[in-house]
Amino acid sequence: YREMVATRPLHRDRDLGLWVAASAEAVTAVLTSPLVRVRPPAEPVPASLRGSPLAEIFGRLVRMTDGPAHGPLKQVVAGALATLDGESVRARAVGWARTLVERIDAKSPAGVDELARSLSAHAIASLLAVPDAAVGPVERSVRQYVTAVAPGADAARLERGKVAAGHLVETVRAAVAGARAGLPVALGREAERAGIADPAAVVANAIGFMTQAYEATAGLIGNSLRALAARPGLRASVAANPAQLEAVIREVLRHDAPVQNTRRFLAADGVIGGQPMAAGDTVLVVLAAANHDTAANPRPERFDEARASRRTFTFGVGPHACPGETLAVSIARAGVESLLAHGLDLDALPARPGYQPSGNVRIPLFASAPGEG
Repeated sequence: YREMVATRPLHRDRDLGLWVAASAEAVTAVLTSPLVRVRPPAEPVPASLRGSPLAEIFGRLVRMTDGPAHGPLKQVVAGALATLDGESVRARAVGWARTLVERIDAKSPAGVDELARSLSAHAIASLLAVPDAAVGPVERSVRQYVTAVAPGADAARLERGKVAAGHLVETVRAAVAGARAGLPVALGREAERAGIADPAAVVANAIGFMTQAYEATAGLIGNSLRALAARPGLRASVAANPAQLEAVIREVLRHDAPVQNTRRFLAADGVIGGQPMAAGDTVLVVLAAANHDTAANPRPERFDEARASRRTFTFGVGPHACPGETLAVSIARAGVESLLAHGLDLDALPARPGYQPSGNVRIPLFASAPGEG
């Protein structure tokens, strides 16, 4: 990534057939350009999802929306998240993390993988006022939804995802309607302020809090464990001062980003970052490379939890920047703390884990390390 930033900050990759933005300047130029869209203009919802509950959620997500509808939806999502009390979020996340580490064998690599994967949906479902007894089924539905909307999902995964999406809509709609305080009420209030009279959009974006955090938070927990396992001195420092863990996790977001890249699609001819591009072009935006640009972060190869003026592109920039960073960090911290308190031996984790097959997320799988099954 650092070599790409230095020599090919914004270039056309003929083999991939798309543009690649790598430097902080190029990534910012692409993500803030009015010429780009988050989905191909001719296919706002993937063809494989159309006519199903998957499309009903996907097509209403602020993350997947451009044009006049985007601004009001972004106001709803960002405004609702801004009302969350940090201590309340942390308490919910810690409570579910402790429940999960007791429920599964969280000292084993497989248990670590399961905790990392499932914690965010449990915590966010609870924040959405989903009853405790329904949180587990919601997490399983979120998992099936995420698998179904991933590029290349086969027919069986799509069918499971359609059923899961219907379950999510039904459960979250009831939770939001019955809530008297907290995040669901904030969503409704922000929707009213923004003039959005579509309850389905509010429900879809409530579900989006869970589906969009699912893989990113799993990667953040796993990569944070890797950072501590590889640095005994840092581990000792965190043990002596547990509050330091948050700074470690924020540096992990930069140094070993759980979300490596995203894509943008040109809606019209124009120039971005000094390069002439054409309508229909695709840009691969390598967020993790921008994190390692010396223009944004001096000595980017160094893991420095005390880094001053850190610039992290993992959550994007511009109108589609994700407002969920604080939520993700709080949940990841709860997960790592609970695993360590439960007695996880970081030295016993494989130094070279496997990784979930993916084109854009970096999620370590400790139970499938190379040569270990």
